[in-house]
Amino acid sequence: MGHYQIRAAQNLSCTPAEAWEFLSNPGNLQRITPPKMKFEILDGLAENMFAGQIIHYKVSPFKGFKTHWVTEITHVKEGEYFVDEQRFGPYAFWHHQHRIEAISGGTRMEDIVNYKLPLGPLGDLAHGLFVKRQLKEIFAYREAELLRRFGKAESGTDQLSFKKL
Repeated sequence: MGHYQIRAAQNLSCTPAEAWEFLSNPGNLQRITPPKMKFEILDGLAENMFAGQIIHYKVSPFKGFKTHWVTEITHVKEGEYFVDEQRFGPYAFWHHQHRIEAISGGTRMEDIVNYKLPLGPLGDLAHGLFVKRQLKEIFAYREAELLRRFGKAESGTDQLSFKKL
């Protein structure tokens, strides 16, 4: 039964403060999630993100299936990073670090997601058949939306990688 990791890095043409203001606002998550997922925040929005914040979403990870997803913001270091962890939802385990740092000409944003699917070997099969592809699509959509909003910083290279842990 596999544990997986996604690492995504993107260089944006904005200040770290601008990136933090946008990325640390859970209300903006819908803006960077593909519309076909029908992502909706049901509860837990707050003006400022804080450790212990519980956010309840409804999402359709694939056509004909809707599920609730509850995450907790477990760590926040203002202007640098925050971590969300699934408390209830489609994954057996989900731990997502969001990091930002200043680079020449802008901000580097990095995501590190460690996750595990339910159902043991069936979950691993689903990962190979469609979950990995869907996660790639979600991160590609997100990258495009953030580039549209902030532009691309000239320094550094963008990355997206998956590995089985």
